[in-house]
Amino acid sequence: MRPSIVAAALNPYQDKETLDALAKAGATAIAMEFIPRITRAQVMDMLSSQANLAGYRAVIEGAEAYGKALPMMMTAAGTVAAAKVFIMGVGVAGLQAIATARRLGAVVTATDVRPATKEQVESLGAKFLAVEDEEFKNAQTAGGYAKEMSKEYQAKQAELVSSHIAKQDIVITTALIPGRPAPKLVSAAQVASMKPGSVLVDLAIEQGGNVEGAKLNETVVTANGAKILGHANLPGRIAADASALYARNLFALSSLFTNKEGAFAPNFEDEILQAAVVTRDGAIVHPNLKTA
Repeated sequence: MRPSIVAAALNPYQDKETLDALAKAGATAIAMEFIPRITRAQVMDMLSSQANLAGYRAVIEGAEAYGKALPMMMTAAGTVAAAKVFIMGVGVAGLQAIATARRLGAVVTATDVRPATKEQVESLGAKFLAVEDEEFKNAQTAGGYAKEMSKEYQAKQAELVSSHIAKQDIVITTALIPGRPAPKLVSAAQVASMKPGSVLVDLAIEQGGNVEGAKLNETVVTANGAKILGHANLPGRIAADASALYARNLFALSSLFTNKEGAFAPNFEDEILQAAVVTRDGAIVHPNLKTA
């Protein structure tokens, strides 16, 4: 029987039932979420291609819900103040959100626990906000992901951003930790401090959400008139581009399944496949899943 390879967004940490079924069927399953963030694999990186679109769409959704202009406008009838946008979490999605909000004319600030992001934020014309202590300086994994911060750091960061959030018109949260529930970045008290008509867009809603009170696929209007948007699958709201980029990710990955003569001969010793294969030879083989 010809060997089968399944490459897909498998939600491997949450959907063990599907992984068990794939293993039982004898399929070699590749979790696109596990493609390593190395130079060779950039063109295969589904998380980056889709997060880029999600960050863009988050700003569009936030601006629509806000219902006011984002840039400052000076007119004969008076001046419209620029909207204040705060991005929490500066990964691929956060950087695109910053760039989009800046292009639309908003005053943008951003925060992240990874020190390397400060320069990236400032290069896009936004202001960086963070508690820059020793824990902050060591808050990034070798793979470029954010580490989960201590309760003490989270408390200090919450204190710093609380007064900042109260002044914002749009807050976009993007923080995710692989294999863990999304960290809570915005408390109910912070939401309650915001002005009527302000908007929070929670990009982490499918992993529990960064904003207290956010609900999956719902827009929650709080007692103080703020809106919390919990849209799932924001890239799906730009379906044509999301599908095209994902197709390119898969096409690039397929090059690892053949040899120079074009015969089916995947090299499972390749570092990309070693990182992304989750089932093989009838078993779940990824070390993170065997111990999760």
